[in-house]
Amino acid sequence: MNMDVLTPIEGSIARIRLNRPKALHALNTAMCTQILSALDGWAKDEHVAAVMIDHAEGRGFCAGGDIRMLAESGAKDGADARAFFHVEYRMNHRLFTYAKPTVAFMDGITMGGGVGLALPCDFRVATENTKFAMPETGIGLFPDVGGGWYLSRLPGRIGRYLALTGHRLDGAECLALGLATHYLTSDALDEAKTRIAADPQDIAGILDSLSSPAPDARILAHRDAIDRLFASDELEDIFAALAADDGEWAQQQLATLKTKSPQTMKVSLRLLHEGAMMKTFEDEMRQEYAVGAHVVQRHDFLEGVRAVIVDKDNAPNWNPATPEGVTDHVIDQIFAPLPDAEAWAPS
Repeated sequence: MNMDVLTPIEGSIARIRLNRPKALHALNTAMCTQILSALDGWAKDEHVAAVMIDHAEGRGFCAGGDIRMLAESGAKDGADARAFFHVEYRMNHRLFTYAKPTVAFMDGITMGGGVGLALPCDFRVATENTKFAMPETGIGLFPDVGGGWYLSRLPGRIGRYLALTGHRLDGAECLALGLATHYLTSDALDEAKTRIAADPQDIAGILDSLSSPAPDARILAHRDAIDRLFASDELEDIFAALAADDGEWAQQQLATLKTKSPQTMKVSLRLLHEGAMMKTFEDEMRQEYAVGAHVVQRHDFLEGVRAVIVDKDNAPNWNPATPEGVTDHVIDQIFAPLPDAEAWAPS
């Protein structure tokens, strides 16, 4: 039995407890496979009334996916990376369409794959420890696990800003943007879980009664600037708008973007532009799988992982090095649908 994720049933509550604390509960293929299998079993189990997702110990809800494995696979034939994305996205989609109530506790780091676990849930609890981000452009990847769907549906241009910069949100900001449905202090979580297990029909009422007033959402102070400076779906336009604004905040954002992969920033902008128009989450995941299958074998992802995770010099050599160097043709290649026999499907 894989102990990296625990899937006990307690009373009429089924639990998914991430249990890989040394890796901040980052998801690997076996964990996603086990979670997907458990969800499928619970869907048919009349004794299971709801599903609760959290982490068993240590800090961080979930720091993402097994990036090192993805890069090692991408440097070869990419088969293991595709297998990971395939089962992870099925897990994401299963949660998104799940018939029984689901609740996720985003207590601590919630990034990448952790976002993919939490955001499909009916109830999403943020705390004072929540650190929520989709930081993928910093390693030559893109906000996947449904990022094109969720981020494109945030107010104004905030989703584009988060996708490009990888900016971290706190729990109060998650609540204000609708990424979280409730804000609880971490010392109230045990009581919330105990009460939900005792009365899974009243998850909303229990979370409402234990909620605390959230601090001010700091990102909203920059809402007008974000909408103005990140208004375009063309990366060059965003760089130009930031460069033309001599305010301190705009210059900080420009400096941040200059550290990210131009190629995957362009991928992210297109992903959100198209994601906003996707009819179903299934369509979104099929597209993200094709994009992911292409991106993991490209230079920028392998170089980004080298710079940030392997050598830790934080000095990636992106290729192309500038937004202007990334042609529409390259982006079209990355977004090319896979042949039917290789395409993602929900089951």
